[in-house]
Amino acid sequence: MATETDPPFPLADGPGASPGRRPECEELPDYGAARARLLQRPDLTGSARRTALAALTDDWLGGLLAAAGAPAGVALVAVGGYGRGELSPRSDLDVLLLHDGPLDPELPERIWYPVWDSGAALDHAVRTPAEARAVAAADLKAQLGLLDARHVAGDPALTAGLRSAVLADWRAGAADRLPELRELGRERAERHGELSFLLEPDLKEARGGLRDVVALNAIAATWLADAPRDGLDAAALRLADVRDALHLATGRATERLSLQDQDQVAERLGVLDADTLLRQVYEAARTIAYASDVTWRAVDRVLAARAGRGRRMSRLAFPFTGAGRGAGAVARGAVERRPLAEGVVEQDGEAVLAQGARPAADPVLPLRAAAAAAQNGLTISYATVRRLAAECRPLPVPWPDEAREQLVTLLGAGEACLPVWEALEAEGLITRLLPDWERVRCRPQRNAVHRWTVDRHLVETAVRAAAMTRRVARPDLLLVAALLHDIGKGWPGDHSEAGEVIVRDVAVRMGFDRESVETLAMLVRHHLTLVDTATRRDPDDPATVEAITKVVATLPQLELLHALTEADATATGPAAWSRWRASLVDGLTARAAAQLAGGHPLPASGSGHQEEPTAEQERLAVEAARTGGPALSLLAQAEVSARAEAPAWAGEGAAAPGAGEEGPEPMGVRLTLAVPDRPGLLGTVAGVLALHRLTVRSAGLRELDPIGAGPVLLLSWTVAAEFGELPEAARLRADLRRALEGSLDVSRRLAERDAATPRRRGIPTPPPLVAVAPAVASATATVLEVRAHDAPGLLHRIGRALDGAGVRVRTAHVSTLGADAVDSFYLTDDAGRPLSPQRAGEVAAAVRAALG
Repeated sequence: MATETDPPFPLADGPGASPGRRPECEELPDYGAARARLLQRPDLTGSARRTALAALTDDWLGGLLAAAGAPAGVALVAVGGYGRGELSPRSDLDVLLLHDGPLDPELPERIWYPVWDSGAALDHAVRTPAEARAVAAADLKAQLGLLDARHVAGDPALTAGLRSAVLADWRAGAADRLPELRELGRERAERHGELSFLLEPDLKEARGGLRDVVALNAIAATWLADAPRDGLDAAALRLADVRDALHLATGRATERLSLQDQDQVAERLGVLDADTLLRQVYEAARTIAYASDVTWRAVDRVLAARAGRGRRMSRLAFPFTGAGRGAGAVARGAVERRPLAEGVVEQDGEAVLAQGARPAADPVLPLRAAAAAAQNGLTISYATVRRLAAECRPLPVPWPDEAREQLVTLLGAGEACLPVWEALEAEGLITRLLPDWERVRCRPQRNAVHRWTVDRHLVETAVRAAAMTRRVARPDLLLVAALLHDIGKGWPGDHSEAGEVIVRDVAVRMGFDRESVETLAMLVRHHLTLVDTATRRDPDDPATVEAITKVVATLPQLELLHALTEADATATGPAAWSRWRASLVDGLTARAAAQLAGGHPLPASGSGHQEEPTAEQERLAVEAARTGGPALSLLAQAEVSARAEAPAWAGEGAAAPGAGEEGPEPMGVRLTLAVPDRPGLLGTVAGVLALHRLTVRSAGLRELDPIGAGPVLLLSWTVAAEFGELPEAARLRADLRRALEGSLDVSRRLAERDAATPRRRGIPTPPPLVAVAPAVASATATVLEVRAHDAPGLLHRIGRALDGAGVRVRTAHVSTLGADAVDSFYLTDDAGRPLSPQRAGEVAAAVRAALG
């Protein structure tokens, strides 16, 4: 497809060029006047007007060819946008004069001169079919223009022959041409940006613009892949209509929707205002951009298969049908699938649903699939997202715990979250999860500082916040606050005040507890307070620090607000954050932290008063003390308060999780384990859980001496199966006994399993943070805090490092928040005393080394 500055094929004389001598030709009706009358017709708009303008131009050029005395064996061919019948008011006329033999050199001039005289912009060339094919073979842009070749006048067989030959050449050379086409698209995106985020977008050249629609049609013409068509045609028509209105409003052949023209364009289209116009443009661009992403992934799979780098595939790859992914293919072993999460597997570099997945019965599945995909650096397949959108029921309110955890895990993936989020949004799953999102979706920000729409800024802030999760004790609150901090921009008034109201409601629906809801509301209400105070107030004035300490009551809240402030500013754009601003914010945060710590010394997270052991815990401790072996129970969390005995999990009349209770469904089951204390216990038990593919969501550790026979270590875990069903309690107990006796080498078994598992692509994560808490955290133990990206066997590695360091773990508090582990270990020496500062540093270094 040609532009005003880029003809669809190289020209002998250049676009618009003409010789000095004007040949004689027959006078024809005034095309310019007829064209002006057509464009002024109020009843003719949009696609119908473009088609009528192309037809008018066809008749005129056909008359010019006849008047010029064209012999047999000559044809006039429209190419590019004119070839598709998509003539905008100021579009160029891309025309090829095709001939199959000697040609009177004055014939072309008798056609071109009247066109120049009319004032129409003309891109022209004169070629034989062989010459046209040779030019197309050497120039991708010329070939793309010829793919849209359409007969206008003259010998139709000549045009048909050229079109057939060009299509055959295109299909035969697709393996070489498509990578070149993709590179052209990348270069355009780098030059012109993404249409769906620009305040003054280029409707044709920017990513998601009309050029990408041409590229998608060219891909379809190869017969190798096709784009998902739902909404694509409507999006292309919307951009074309806006382009027409822009041409008519400005009287120029421009593709850039400038700020000063947006009100006029909106008025011509009958749109409420310029913001509404931009939202419609952004929505259309996102549809086109997403279709492009899906289609290019399909192309990559086909080309990889052809090159022998992938599994054997059929010639056609239609991403909207999921071709080649049927149960029969899987059953025959033709498709390699690797499990990612319950109901989710990896196939062909994408996350897809497992064969046994039942979306209609699993409302958390969209978030689980999204989190698994993002954490593994994958995208979700188009067919999978479509199926999830069609079959999954809405989440109950409040959300199940797993849904909230999976959302946090998705956001915690950082940059890898973006393509997954876009896929969910394209099928309406985001607004289904968060109805308030609709008000900020595609909402422009008319501020030069902002580089994104409101909704994309929120996601970008969460991406920045994902790199800061080691700085805070509640990474889940940081990520959710980042996602929602500007949610009030869709409402009148101060967006921070409106956002506070909205986030309270959203957080309750998500199932956060009351304290977390209050913290989220504070973060949204005051997400600008820290930077505004730091840059506008005297840093040496005590009232400046007091302005912050009145807002945040605790050090953990201050950590969250500090991280959110930085994530928000860096996601806004380069002008919103600088070293100077960072130094002011850091300085104010440090002074506020000192005042909070001085007035209210805070212990490390999880070090509060421990509740008395339950009757069930005491029973297990007594059993372990008497038998000298492990005693355990594995119960659904909803059963813990209702049952005193220790049944095996699943079956035998056990109540379903959450049965008989209202409120959010708990995530995982409660494993209570009592074992006589011995060296290496924590690492061994954690390793056995990892062997059984149990992920630890939370854990607590304490000592009891129930019968005076020596200490018994009581471990309370909340665990969930990584895949499939939970193991039987008897099997888990047997493996624990073998591991404690030394007949099961847990570390070796884990290493063998890891070596046998194919390596997946990972995502960049912040490095682990291992730190010794200040002495005020505990008077009787040294508190070691560990914050790291959760991974299979993480707690096992920490436990082994602590065991190898020769320290006792008196108490432990383990939490997994999304994809982040936030753990605290209370350590003593053999005599039960806190560690010396030097010894504590050595232990921290050992744990740090174990985590890599």
